[in-house]
Amino acid sequence: MKEATGELNTTVITVILVASLASFFYFTIWPTLQSNLNQSTGCSKAICLEENKHEDGTVDCEIWENGVKKDDIKCVWKG
Repeated sequence: MKEATGELNTTVITVILVASLASFFYFTIWPTLQSNLNQSTGCSKAICLEENKHEDGTVDCEIWENGVKKDDIKCVWKG
């Protein structure tokens, strides 16, 4: 009986640990990854002009869809 209880305790601890790691990823790491992905995708669609370049290596860009300006975004200048 003691062996079964020990195995049950180990299983419960493992389940709690996995749930904790999953929630840490979902609430802490995933929003940062998603934000970076959205920023990269937006910058690949943007129109960036050299005259809008800043000294810190960024540039103010515009996103256009169907001839209408949709958004302003700041991207890294790639030349």
